[in-house]
Amino acid sequence: MNQYTLHLNVNHNPIPFLTILLPIGLSFHTFQAMSYTIEIYRCNQKAERHFGIYSLYVMFYPQLVAGPIERPQNLLHQFRERYDFDYDRITAGLRLMAWGLFKKVVIADRLAILVDTVYNNPQQHNSLSFIIATLFFTFQIFCDFSGYSDIAIGAARVMGFKLMTNFNKPYQSKSISEFWKRWHISLSTWFRDYLYISIGGNKVTIPRWYLNLFVVFLISGLWHGANWTFIIWGAIHGVYLVFALITKEYREKLNKKLFLDKFKFIPTLTTFSLVALAWVFFRADNLKNAIYITKSIFTGLPDLYHKLRNGQKVLEYLGLSENDLILSVCLILFLETIHYIQSGNNITEMFKKQSTSVRWIVYFGYIITLWYLGIRDDRQFIYFQF
Repeated sequence: MNQYTLHLNVNHNPIPFLTILLPIGLSFHTFQAMSYTIEIYRCNQKAERHFGIYSLYVMFYPQLVAGPIERPQNLLHQFRERYDFDYDRITAGLRLMAWGLFKKVVIADRLAILVDTVYNNPQQHNSLSFIIATLFFTFQIFCDFSGYSDIAIGAARVMGFKLMTNFNKPYQSKSISEFWKRWHISLSTWFRDYLYISIGGNKVTIPRWYLNLFVVFLISGLWHGANWTFIIWGAIHGVYLVFALITKEYREKLNKKLFLDKFKFIPTLTTFSLVALAWVFFRADNLKNAIYITKSIFTGLPDLYHKLRNGQKVLEYLGLSENDLILSVCLILFLETIHYIQSGNNITEMFKKQSTSVRWIVYFGYIITLWYLGIRDDRQFIYFQF
């Protein structure tokens, strides 16, 4: 659905009459304009008297469609500064754009083929197909959305502007709370600063604190669309956070007693699994399909085991050949390897220290990879619909 169009036909909406909220909730530039208004009201920012600069802030083209959602304190003053040609800055921006494009057309769009095949016809697939498709979507939505953010941030950097980081290796998180500090940071902090804190944050009674957290995530789900799948997705994350707070002391004691705190990968794996499971509701076409997929992932495992034991075929048509399936897995592993390296090293600085010939070999290798492995299906970015 186009975010700039007001649809009054409620026959196609699972929540009647709720579509009238779409122009307020689904537009990134509207949230950016609201940020300006709220900061002015709170006296954290002086009002911008130049209409052209204000308009540029609200409609800044690199991040207009899908963020990151900027604050006036970070962006407005940059429009008044002079930017001379800077080779290092421009090449850094272009490299970031190239990395974002790679994540989109090589990884995300390839994973989307299998994800669409399974999720568009869930009744034709089994639990193994759902597990693979859900894992693939977990990385598809990350590569798709963070890919756009990289392109937007890189394009702005080429022109001299610095936008905020929107993703910070979210699947390395050790808790749901940490995940939301790493995922779509500009929107997470927007809800934190303008909604969560405004309704009391954690400076209230404990029951009210838990309610505040749940309400914020419920609204964040609604922000993505007037559909039960998005609302339930937001509610799931709200429940995750509240449950984590309630059980924190007990979980820490249990982990020490069972020596689980010695295995550093367990919190990361647990968080990743919980996030992936919640993505089922985000991706499913409707609530019926989401419930069917969620149930089938677990209830179909015994049947899957028997088929594997008897040497029967367990994978239905997934939309990808065996080689493409293997390639997709390798691309995911490559992505996570890059993230692992980034955790302890500055890859950009490492790359800049290489000789000119090595850098150009990498550039040509990138172009060849993009040409042969890129998917040319003209798929739009997932978050364009929000």
